[in-house]
Amino acid sequence: MNNISNIVKSQQDFFKSNTSKNIDFRIYQLKSLARTIIKYEEQIIDALYKDFKKPAFESYTTELYTVLSEIKYFIKNLPKLSKSKKASTSFINFPSKGYITPEPYGVCLIISPWNYPIQLTLSPLVGAIATGNCVIIKPSEHSPNTSNILETIINEAFPPHYISLLKGDESVAKELLNQDIDYIFFTGSQRVGKKVMTKAADNLIPITLELGGKSPVIVDRDANIPVTARRIVWGKFINCGQTCVAPDYILAHEDIKDELLHYICKYIIKFYSKTPEHSPDYARIISADHFDRLKAYIQEDKIFFGGKTNKKDLFISPTVLHNIKPTDPIMQDEIFGPLLPIITFSKLNHAIKIVENNPKPLALYYFGNNKERENLIISSISFGGGCVNDTIMHLSSNHLPFGGVGYSGIGSYHGKASFHTFSHYKSILNKSAIIDTPFRYPPYKGKLKLVRGFTIWQNPRP
Repeated sequence: MNNISNIVKSQQDFFKSNTSKNIDFRIYQLKSLARTIIKYEEQIIDALYKDFKKPAFESYTTELYTVLSEIKYFIKNLPKLSKSKKASTSFINFPSKGYITPEPYGVCLIISPWNYPIQLTLSPLVGAIATGNCVIIKPSEHSPNTSNILETIINEAFPPHYISLLKGDESVAKELLNQDIDYIFFTGSQRVGKKVMTKAADNLIPITLELGGKSPVIVDRDANIPVTARRIVWGKFINCGQTCVAPDYILAHEDIKDELLHYICKYIIKFYSKTPEHSPDYARIISADHFDRLKAYIQEDKIFFGGKTNKKDLFISPTVLHNIKPTDPIMQDEIFGPLLPIITFSKLNHAIKIVENNPKPLALYYFGNNKERENLIISSISFGGGCVNDTIMHLSSNHLPFGGVGYSGIGSYHGKASFHTFSHYKSILNKSAIIDTPFRYPPYKGKLKLVRGFTIWQNPRP
């Protein structure tokens, strides 16, 4: 473990040289990362397939494209984002100027998960580089092939005293959390997130937590059902349902439930055929432990569609479950797999209460065409982010911050939000030395009455 301490120390020394703060240096490093990603594109796609049979199209669109888009955003906007911003000052500081200037934290630790191992490792890395930080990356041990190619990319693009990747199990993460780190960015489960936050609190380290939760889909009676079903099926079963913002369950208005079920089944077959185990477009569960956890949720009398499993291939078919109650086991935790429970409601307030009985979700999706009911949903329920009449696609915009609230996370990133996340904003008052009013200095005799009068004048009493 001495190697970890040495890496942290070398990055601290490099950061103190101020090299990483130079804007031209940051832009050069972002371009270097983009070139290296493009160079290893085929190896990345192959590694993702080896880890859980992720289709090449999904690998490019949800992993590579997202990261390259983020890099492009920062190369274009970094000079503007890095500028100091003017700020107003108060009358008592006349004459003076105020400004706020961003600065990097120092050495950042990024702990990334296995479900989108490229995107959820490199997207926060892009933000950390853009703000001038040094970074240590700890990727998931559950996607070893992708971790290997990530290691190759990082080692080729950057020197270890600037950006470093350390593979290993939980013990490596624990050792990293014991180091003198300046910022922690964690993506993963709530269970592990609590441990990371506890460790960060012990050392007073600022932190971002990107977690998960039971993200609901509310389908109202006036929704366009064919389009709704198509977008739900895509959002739910992409990456075999192993997406932190995947639709976790559906709340369907009782008037359209049967029609919705019909179209959901129709599009599952259309996307993945009647034998999804042979579809080249359907991924697999990441591990046997996750497979067992998911299979335990499947009750034969609840299956409306699907329900096929094969542990040897880590295959669980797209499965729709009906006659579900909010108290059922599948409704107690985030599913994180290709199981889609459906609950019906008659009144929108009933659907809202079901959502509110769970911790605040990372995402929420509403399908309907009534602006008043849409506004009721958005204003009544607290959630990280979401879509109206779509699923997942809010993540595709660099201009929309992505993050959770409460149990689904702390902080946000993507685009400008990433710059804010990985920056400390220093407030500076620049005061003239030409005028120096003696009023604030001792002795104070006779001054208190004047201060009180000034305060009342500034803030009149009711």
